[in-house]
Amino acid sequence: MSKTQLIWFKKDLRLSDHAPLSEAAERGPVLAVYIYEDEVIGGEDFDARHLRFLNECLEEVRAGLRSLGGELVLRRGEAVSVLRGLRAESGFDAVWSHEETGNAITYARDRRVARWCREEGIDWREIPQTGVVRRLANRDGWAARWNRRMSGVLVEAPRRIRSPRLEPGPLLFEESFDLPTAGGLDLQRGGRTEGLRLQESFFAHRGRHYRREMSSPVTAEESCSRLSPYFTWGCLSIREAYQAGRSAREAWRQAKEHGEKPENGWAGSLQSYLGRLRWHCHFMQKLEDEPSIEFENFARVCDGLRENDWNQDRFDAWREGQTGYPLVDAVMRCLQETGWINFRMRAMVMSFSSYHLWLHWRKPSLHLARVFTDYEPGIHYSQAQMQSGCTGINTIRIYSPVKQAKEQDPTGEFIRRWVPELEGVPDALLAEPHRMTVMEQQMAGCRIGVDYPEPVVDHATAYRAAREKMFALRKSSGARQEASRIQQKHGSRRRASRQWR
Repeated sequence: MSKTQLIWFKKDLRLSDHAPLSEAAERGPVLAVYIYEDEVIGGEDFDARHLRFLNECLEEVRAGLRSLGGELVLRRGEAVSVLRGLRAESGFDAVWSHEETGNAITYARDRRVARWCREEGIDWREIPQTGVVRRLANRDGWAARWNRRMSGVLVEAPRRIRSPRLEPGPLLFEESFDLPTAGGLDLQRGGRTEGLRLQESFFAHRGRHYRREMSSPVTAEESCSRLSPYFTWGCLSIREAYQAGRSAREAWRQAKEHGEKPENGWAGSLQSYLGRLRWHCHFMQKLEDEPSIEFENFARVCDGLRENDWNQDRFDAWREGQTGYPLVDAVMRCLQETGWINFRMRAMVMSFSSYHLWLHWRKPSLHLARVFTDYEPGIHYSQAQMQSGCTGINTIRIYSPVKQAKEQDPTGEFIRRWVPELEGVPDALLAEPHRMTVMEQQMAGCRIGVDYPEPVVDHATAYRAAREKMFALRKSSGARQEASRIQQKHGSRRRASRQWR
């Protein structure tokens, strides 16, 4: 008689292209499990919005398993303790899961689970689901390996599943973990169905001008794929997305070769989209190779650069969208309500906190982790450090919030939506409302320092000071030596990209 196989769902909440599930279903009854882990949910980087999205994914996974004759068992507790209890109930002799590149909490948990499995003689089979490579010696050939993985055959969902009869367990919500109720007016909904709908609409019409429109928060909301949360939580696999994008690109090429006139814009946009899927895994690989970057600077020569200059008032103004720089404030307020913003705006607000406010990247990155529905640790901490100048190898780029406002929101559509205090301010003054005269403030119905704050710092002064400090550091012999080490370990062997998601 075949033994029960335990499938441990983590951040791979789908049934299709799920190799562990399919492999286990061929070997015997499947005990599919998700564990609500208090240490994960209580972490500094977790928010109730993550739990809401997670539960919407779990609902769909459970319904899908039930349609195949199976069940999703939900449990709460420390992973080893939960697995030990489930083994006593079901007698499973193998654990199946995808590899995970998560934060320090999940990394330590996986090590505990691996140790327990060895002690108990349980075979734990972890299967890659992204382009991240474990125990990678160096980056040579990484892109070619990524291409091979992404081009592999998609794994079909099992047609039938047998599950042991265990109490399924309920979904758990904010009150179970003493979390504040999830804020936000327009958070994306979790689950594979919604992810597939967004993917279909992106390739059908929304993504046509993706390359041209992804930088402005006005156009990016519609023109970006909006799939990042579904990659983070595993509703869609990166391989599925890559192959769907490649098929869309091939269809465009075929139409052109057959004399049709496909819409302009698609060729470049699809190429950009496929490239960003590769960069998704490229950045995750950095955390896999060096888990300490969640807490420590890539370039240790940056240690002490900002740590002793913490300013809580500046941080609070940035977090609450009260810096006096309209585009920064609009982005921070938008994130609180929607959980998403495009890459350029993510880079700008992180750059602003690091350079203009001179805040060490760790606390700002934790705040962004909590408000990003699509928070992916490997991408997140790599990018937080990149936009703070702490990687040692990437170009130092200090975004001007004034220049970005003029270029990316010239009519003020985005700013006025999220900073309604500035509704009456003319377009020409919207990027720098503090420059309005008293009469202009009266006409606009916005008193600077009363209805909307004065700038928390002077842009020109802060820009100049940050630039001088960063370039002096980069010129040091220690920085140059360290850059060589970092490039060898983490640097791309392809042309560098600045994209986040």
